[in-house]
Amino acid sequence: MEKEALALRIYISSTDKIGNDLLGEKLVLMAKEKDLAGATARKGIMGFGASSVIHSYKFWEVQEKVPLMVEIIDDAAKIEDFLEEIKPMLEDMKYGCMVVTEKVNMRIYKSGKKKR
Repeated sequence: MEKEALALRIYISSTDKIGNDLLGEKLVLMAKEKDLAGATARKGIMGFGASSVIHSYKFWEVQEKVPLMVEIIDDAAKIEDFLEEIKPMLEDMKYGCMVVTEKVNMRIYKSGKKKR
C-alpha cells in the first residue's frame, strides 16, 4: 500500500494549554476523535520560535518547558479539514506556535493487534 498523504506538524511548547488541557495532548485526542490515520507528539531538547527565546530542558525546573511537535498524517482533504477546525484555537493561543504541512508518501500503514 503506497499512497500520497499530507503531514501536519504543529510546533508548540510542552506547557501550552487550552483551558485546563495540555495543548499537545488535546491535539492528539482530537485527531483520534476525527479518525485520522495517526498522530504523534514529540518533545524536543532545545528550540526557539518567533519570540527568539531559547527553551531547553533544565534539571532544576519543576515543570519541563521544552519544544513539542505534534505530527498528524492522513489524506490531504482530512488534514485540511482538521487544520480548519483547530486553526481558531491555535490563533487564539496566548503564546506562539508554528504550523506546517508537507506532502509525504505513506509506504506502510498497518494496524497492530489491540490489547484486550
